[in-house]
This record gives sequence, C-alpha cells and structure tokens, in this order.
Amino acid sequence: MTRTSTRTALTAGGLALLLGLAGCGGDDGGGSSDGPLAGAQLTVGSKEFTESIVLGQITALALENAGAEVTDQTGLAGSATVREALESGEIDIYWDYTGTGWVNILGHTTEDVPEDLYSAVAEEDAENGIAWLQPANFENTYRIATKTDFAEQNGLTNSTEMAEFITANPDQGVVCAASEFINRDDGLPGLQEAYDFEFTSVVELDLNLIYTQVGQECQFGEVFSTDARIVSNDLTVLEDDQGFFVEYAAAVTLREETLEEYPEIADIMAPISEALTGEVITDLNGRVDNDGEQPRDVAEEWLDEQGLLD
Repeated sequence: MTRTSTRTALTAGGLALLLGLAGCGGDDGGGSSDGPLAGAQLTVGSKEFTESIVLGQITALALENAGAEVTDQTGLAGSATVREALESGEIDIYWDYTGTGWVNILGHTTEDVPEDLYSAVAEEDAENGIAWLQPANFENTYRIATKTDFAEQNGLTNSTEMAEFITANPDQGVVCAASEFINRDDGLPGLQEAYDFEFTSVVELDLNLIYTQVGQECQFGEVFSTDARIVSNDLTVLEDDQGFFVEYAAAVTLREETLEEYPEIADIMAPISEALTGEVITDLNGRVDNDGEQPRDVAEEWLDEQGLLD
C-alpha cells in the first residue's frame, strides 16, 4: 500500500477567496485609450506554477498593449479552480494544456487519446462554450526525474527501468509529488497502473519544492518537462518509454462569448503562440525560478524583444 505524507495543503473558503488572494496584488492594468481592445475590461487568470504565471503575464501585457483594461488574477491554485473561474466568469482568459483538457476537463482516459489531440479538445470543449486558440509551439508534459548520479549508479534511463528498480528496492521507492499529480488519472495513479508498480511512499509537497527535494527527501520526483530547474538541480528526466503521459500542448482558453465580443484576441495571441517554443519557455521559466526575476518583468522584456509591444 502506498503511504502518502502531506507536507503542504491548500485550504480555502471557496473560489472567491482564492481569487481575492491571487495575482500580483490583484492590481488592474490600464489599457491605452486606443487599440483594437480599447474599452474592453478583461480578467486574466493562470494556475499557480511559474510557467502558467509567466504565460498569464504575457497575455495580460499583450491585451493591455491592445487597449484593454486588465485585472490580474494569475496564480490560482489548481486546474479545477482556474477552469471553474473561467466557466463562472470570474476570469476571462487563461492558458491550459491539451492533456488537461482531454482527461481532467472532458473526462476521457489516457488510453483513448486521438492523434490530433488539440483539434479533438477544441471541438469537444466548444460544446461547453469554451474556445481553444492556436496552440503554442511547445508542450509541457509530466515526467518523473531523479538525481543524475542516482540514475547513472542504478542504470535508470526510463520508467520501465524505474518500476523494476523500485519493485526490487522498495526502500528506495519514495517519490515527491504535488497534490494534483497525486490525484489525477493522467498523473500518479495512471502512471503506476501503466507500468505495473507502486511507489513505496509518496511525499506530498508544493510543486516548487520538489526539484530541490529529489535526492534529499525522495529518490524520485514529479517534474514538468519545460522546467529549467531540472538542469539547475542536476536531475535526469526518465523517458516515458510506454508513452503513458498525454501530450500537453499549451493554448489560450476563453469563453466563446468573450471571443465573439472581442475576436481581435485571437489575432493578438497568434504571433505570441507562434513564438513560444520549448526552448523559449524553458528560458523564461528559468529566469524566474533560477534567476529570481519577476514574471511580469520577464514577460514584458520578451514581448518587447519579439516586437510584440507598441
């Protein structure tokens, strides 16, 4: 039986409290008096991890540059929370991932994934009144990582080898993971079923703590494939050799009614999505997580470098 020890837990009095605490002080961003979105009032949200916040800040700045008045509600805890905020109208726009859309939002399994996942998610979610804009040129999927020296010492290069190693060495089968990964079908439960093994112990941590605790509190850890802390903490990402993890292409999501009212949003975000490659987003993430820069500063500098701000 897998044992789970909880180090951090989110408690909240509801979605309204989370929204009230989220973002960079909850400040409004004033748009210019002209531009294609002049007069629009839009609330930008994001999930709580660095990449999502950076994408949220990029979006907020782009919309402000087009004339919108933007309210910052980035940093909401959990996929379900931010999606609920979008559906309820508490926020108007945020970036999500096709794998999350397919499994967690639309309720499919990891075994019936279509070849063109983006199109399938966009088409089906349109029935819920949600639009998915053009995806970016990167995906950020779940992976399991371990310290590079530990991987080399034990001949670990992929998840099959990890499963065999843990089965043979249960005293070294501790994994650090965040609450969402622990409970998602496309996360820990599905991973263990797909590779027919079980971690000896699961240590629940805030996602941001995992990267430094691999090799300390646990031998293995949940990571995101575009997270620059993989390199800075000398981790080796194990290949998902059985192809369990679903594709997580990043895309802007918003209500269909918002897009109908402001169709210019699609045109504003298209060149941004085109310019966001895996190398680019990993670098932006690293500037926040490794270099200590503020997400909004990183977002603004990158947009300016790309010539996407007036």
